[in-house]
Amino acid sequence: MNTSDQVTVFGSFVVDLMARTPRLPVPGETVKGTFFKQGAGGKGFNQGIAAHKAGGNVVMITKLGRDSLAQVATDAMDAVGLPKDSLFYNDEVATGVALIMVNETTSQNEIVVVPGACGTITDRDIAGVENKICDSAYILFQLEVNQDANEKVARMAKEHGVKVIINTAPYQPMSDEFLRGAYLVTPNETEAEAMTGIAVTDLESADRAAKVIMDKGVQNVLITLGSKGVYINTLGKSEIIPAYRVNAVDTTGAGDAFNGGLLTALAEGRSLTDAARFANALAAISVQRIGTTPSMPTRAEVDAFLEERGGIQ
Repeated sequence: MNTSDQVTVFGSFVVDLMARTPRLPVPGETVKGTFFKQGAGGKGFNQGIAAHKAGGNVVMITKLGRDSLAQVATDAMDAVGLPKDSLFYNDEVATGVALIMVNETTSQNEIVVVPGACGTITDRDIAGVENKICDSAYILFQLEVNQDANEKVARMAKEHGVKVIINTAPYQPMSDEFLRGAYLVTPNETEAEAMTGIAVTDLESADRAAKVIMDKGVQNVLITLGSKGVYINTLGKSEIIPAYRVNAVDTTGAGDAFNGGLLTALAEGRSLTDAARFANALAAISVQRIGTTPSMPTRAEVDAFLEERGGIQ
């Protein structure tokens, strides 16, 4: 077993182009927005920043284009002191973008992701960071980069005793080999239904969905349930941990905040249940702010939030 506290996030970077509007348009309609912001994003990058700011020893692996948008990534990493020595570049494909519309009344969002360069990770790229991957205690995946790269890196990680966490977003079919042997899978309720055919509405239905996933060789299952909290199935026991009640203004990066916080807490040796409570706190802070990477709280902010609410019980 790897005893390092290093964690790797293998995933996407895209530039977020976010507009807020009183309501989301219906097909064929144009609506006026009230606010626009450009910033660093992508599920992998958001999760890496969240884990790093929460105190994790993070290796961030992603791929950028040779263009001005790539500087959005490197500037964001410089701003928080996240090392840039595991970035790949594509000379021919542009850095990815995400078009995000946020309903400023309900804080709900709609997102279109164009992965761009981060969907072109090659075997040669992976070979260049093999040592970093294999020296990690955990590695966190999402499904925004090219899946053949995810599959290859996951296989490598498992062979070296690195615990694999798969955040199944944005959902796409995955091979049984990719899932088999994973330490943890973290779908939301929509993704869990897509994976299993079971609508997750309560503890009983979540148990049934978790069994389908665990029958594929996954050790633990965690299903995020939005404002209802988090379902966990680990060590033969299941429960729903309630979410913290806060005034949400932008839920865009909530799942990424949660997964990044979870990664850091697990690397610190917390149980999956305690790690989920820590991650819940991180996500609760993030949804009270606008944006994705800018909304990720520092470790001091997470600790203060938990202290105000009696700590992790």
